[in-house]
Amino acid sequence: MANERILIRGGHVLTMDATTPDLPVGDVLVEGSRIAAIAPQIDAGDAQLIAAHGAVVMPGFVDTHRHTWQTQMRALCADWTLNDYFVGMRLTISPVYAADDVFVGNLTGALEALDAGVTTILDFSHCNNSPEHADAAIAGLRDAGIRALHCYGFFASSPAHPAFPKHALRRADFARVVRAHGTTGGLVQIGAALTEVGAIPWQETVGELEAARRLSARVVAHTGCVWGSVMTGGIKEMHAHGLLGADQVHVHCNTLDEHDWTLLAGAGAKVSISPETELNMGMGRPAFAQCRQHGIKPTLSCDIVSLNSGDLFSQMRLGLAYQRFADNDPINQRGNMPSTLSFTARDALTWATINGAEACGLDAEVGSLRVGKQADVVVLGGGDSFALRPRPDTFGSVVFQATARDVRDVLVAGRIVKRDGALVGVDVRQVLERAERSAEQVLERVRVVAPVLPPPPLPFDLDAMARANLAGAAR
Repeated sequence: MANERILIRGGHVLTMDATTPDLPVGDVLVEGSRIAAIAPQIDAGDAQLIAAHGAVVMPGFVDTHRHTWQTQMRALCADWTLNDYFVGMRLTISPVYAADDVFVGNLTGALEALDAGVTTILDFSHCNNSPEHADAAIAGLRDAGIRALHCYGFFASSPAHPAFPKHALRRADFARVVRAHGTTGGLVQIGAALTEVGAIPWQETVGELEAARRLSARVVAHTGCVWGSVMTGGIKEMHAHGLLGADQVHVHCNTLDEHDWTLLAGAGAKVSISPETELNMGMGRPAFAQCRQHGIKPTLSCDIVSLNSGDLFSQMRLGLAYQRFADNDPINQRGNMPSTLSFTARDALTWATINGAEACGLDAEVGSLRVGKQADVVVLGGGDSFALRPRPDTFGSVVFQATARDVRDVLVAGRIVKRDGALVGVDVRQVLERAERSAEQVLERVRVVAPVLPPPPLPFDLDAMARANLAGAAR
């Protein structure tokens, strides 16, 4: 539903903006795709009215790392380790995905995100079995109406596919996608998702980074998430070759040492944390404390709906709970109680909004409510929402009480995509039935090559392979 002028009236406005104060009761005026005014009271004449009395009005959430194509594999990995996931999802399920399956995953996942108030996602799309797969992924995002940084994955998910007999052809296809869709402007912009450092020869990693830099594309990488291996390392090597930069989002970072963190911070690189995935798959401690120590702004991600939830409420709660536990446990073990808490509910909401926008290079447009910014706005609660009424601490209510069920209205670029608790112009039942058919067909294909999931571990030494590949980085 598009409208030239929309007035969101009478809500508790949390701007998450350093220059625009919050309003306990206020109005937000949207004209076209942008925020035209924020004030205690606005006379907007014949503007379409969204009554927000008793509700919270805030910027849309920003998810900085989501493998959206996996949506129809929902919770398949609930009891899988990271090793199980790599062999089962990345090397077994991904190769049998057809282009239409990627479309269905991205459409369903993007709609799920919007339904939960996530208006921007960094779509880490590493199921590019063919050029048609890449096009289908973008089409799914566009059809959903979400704002996205679609990061084209170079990973050879289907190495034998005739479209890409050489890795250079994947980089060429990435350039084709950038020419077609662009890296700036528009609701869907194109970035680059690196193959895990160590999984391919070092010169191929350099080629991926150079291709992204040449086309001014933002880069995302899985970094420091495999213990006991140099796989997903490479920070020191990237620094030595002048390849680290502020245009990069490094995901997870659980295994990094102090030198790595110093290099990341010095380069201005961003960090995405996936609390639910990391804690459940054995990746280790979410890196909130390291980010604070090194002056890096943490951001949040849902990562894989093939394991966990697709909303950032869950990630905020779990991330905050983990870090408070980690900080308080040494005090408890000494027989004492903490006198203060190191991170607040407002910190968590910052991770999920403006920090995420900055990581995606979109903070000038989204992530906070400010006059002139894009109107990506969420209305939470009101009416019969138990989670947000009464609300003596608004930040606490949003972070600790609200769920996707409380997301009442959602605007993306001034367009209403969710109204009164229902997605606009979407036959949800039809979307979910199509996702179920896709899941059944994918798993039928998988059973031909892997009767049991997850499959057995790889029959070779992954770390030895990674060390051999990284040897090319030595000067």
